[in-house]
Amino acid sequence: MKRLAFLVSGSGTNMENLIRKIKTGEVRAEAAIVISNKPEVKALDRAKELGVPTAVVSHKDHVTREAFDATLAHCLESHKIDLIVLAGFMRVLTEGFVKKFWGRIINIHPALLPAFPGAHAIKDAWDAKVKETGVTVHYVDCGVDTGRIILQRKVPVLPQDTLETLESRIHDAEYEVYPEAVKRVLSGKIAAPPLQD
Repeated sequence: MKRLAFLVSGSGTNMENLIRKIKTGEVRAEAAIVISNKPEVKALDRAKELGVPTAVVSHKDHVTREAFDATLAHCLESHKIDLIVLAGFMRVLTEGFVKKFWGRIINIHPALLPAFPGAHAIKDAWDAKVKETGVTVHYVDCGVDTGRIILQRKVPVLPQDTLETLESRIHDAEYEVYPEAVKRVLSGKIAAPPLQD
């Protein structure tokens, strides 16, 4: 059984959804640990309620991004992790970290990449007045939201939408798409691209 680590920074709803699907057997994996870069976030409470071990690796305790990533890597290796699932993890991982775990890190992004990368994708799409946006699950590479796409789902922008209703429907799409993408990765159906030096 593949061992999954979830990296979180906030409320952890995508993480909770995935762990529940693991618990029911819909996703065949083990939720080995949830790691947050911030103490006292809701995601840690959700993980504990689901019986999943947690750890905090605070970025504020490290002078550099490289030092933070080294501590994070040690934590992941000590738990013998097969796949790292980013679920609202609001840190850009260093090139060294990404290369160390190449092909074993996936992320979900609330837009149809390559459109609207970055931290404010839903609002960026809304401000651009697009007719549709969506959700992308992708492998993490050394860029920001540039890795090989695993799965996408379109979400139309409806005439009656507000930013809030659009955001809600994008999150609903995430809860459907992320488990399916994790299953595809674990089955080997969509492999990561080869590591480029």
